[in-house]
Amino acid sequence: MSNVPKGVLTAVKKVRGGVKVDHHKNTADLEVVRMDTPQKVVIPMQMNIGAPCEPVVKVGDEVAVGQLIGDTDKFVSAPIHATVSGKVTAVGDIKMPQGIMSKAVTIESDGEMRLWEGIEPPKVDSREDFIKAVRNSGLVGLGGAGFPTHVKLNFPPDKGIDTLVINAAECEPYITVDYRECIDNSWDILSAVYMIKDMLGFKNVVIAAEDNKPEAFKILKRIADDKEDVNDEVKLMVLESKYPQGAEKMMVQSATGRQVPPGKLPADVGCVVMNVASVAFLSRYMKTGKPLVSRSLTVDGSAIANPKNVRVPIGTNIGEIIDFCGGFSQDPCKIIMGGPMMGVSLVGTDFPILKQNNAILAFAKDDATIKEETDCIRCGRCAAACPLSLTPTNIVRAVKAKDTSVMNKMGVMVCMECGSCAFSCPAGKPLVQYMRLAKSMLREEAAKK
Repeated sequence: MSNVPKGVLTAVKKVRGGVKVDHHKNTADLEVVRMDTPQKVVIPMQMNIGAPCEPVVKVGDEVAVGQLIGDTDKFVSAPIHATVSGKVTAVGDIKMPQGIMSKAVTIESDGEMRLWEGIEPPKVDSREDFIKAVRNSGLVGLGGAGFPTHVKLNFPPDKGIDTLVINAAECEPYITVDYRECIDNSWDILSAVYMIKDMLGFKNVVIAAEDNKPEAFKILKRIADDKEDVNDEVKLMVLESKYPQGAEKMMVQSATGRQVPPGKLPADVGCVVMNVASVAFLSRYMKTGKPLVSRSLTVDGSAIANPKNVRVPIGTNIGEIIDFCGGFSQDPCKIIMGGPMMGVSLVGTDFPILKQNNAILAFAKDDATIKEETDCIRCGRCAAACPLSLTPTNIVRAVKAKDTSVMNKMGVMVCMECGSCAFSCPAGKPLVQYMRLAKSMLREEAAKK
């Protein structure tokens, strides 16, 4: 941590487990470039944890950028807006990368990118106004989780939540868009940090990033040292560069020393965690009123001809984004939406970019060969790597025996599927898949009751 500026805090408590991964931050020095307007976008109505939206437009409607095209009265959800101007040509079901079906709105672009005439900065005079504005922005967690931000911030004032943690860790290999956000849009981060702090009454703000980002630290330190913070309530913290340091529960423990109990959320221990890109977006939305219609993502991997950080309208076809980056330099063996540890493997490129997608990675055969599975040697590395103190090998035995009572007793439902166990396993066991299977079996059993 020798490159970290003086006056920066270190982690209050180190998290257990985790793994050291090769960073491969190949695009860290590449500014985000804006992709040309696509001829059409396909915008799914399921782009967040929680309830999907219902389309509020029909085939033949003319729409403009930022116009509402999907919404719901369900609390845990976020509205969806047109990301290009043009004509709605289809409203129907599409298959998502995870295999589920979702309604989607297809818009043929007119190439003009006209802003909807109703866009204007929100009027915010109270806490309630602020929460309403966050919902109207359509923001969900841009770090990959996709949890509706207005839900996260809509906690009762008397709940005892005192700390806001700004997550700038970006611990997954390859991905660098949060790093670029810190470098390129520091003013947005600065203004949003103090806006959120004042609106929601946080007593403490911790901006946390890993120790492999010295240039970002220089900028983030200026934010933490801003003259507006007369009581020094906003602090910068350096974290050990270790995966999955950026996971919410790990971040809370590192930043505050508080441990989030199984099945609970950071709010239950007085904390709210926000991704740094989400924070920067809120600043821009409050100034312009333009909702979440585009996002930055890293396009990288050994099969990508020209890796880039790219800004694209949400709903843009992944194949077109890869073409913008020079196409494939060689046949891809694996294409991933997200990071290599927790991302979703794609069967092709004919899928749209979602709000929560922060990367598209494509790897050649030599970099995507799956380790041949062998017998478990009872080495315990999977248990040592698990940040949540689970014992994956015992859960695997319970899955094979279809013993749901043992799975439940071992706490498999708290698994965050970070992949640290599988990464550490010398036998090449697909441990994350077993964890997912165990969860599925428990859900099916619960549904029968």
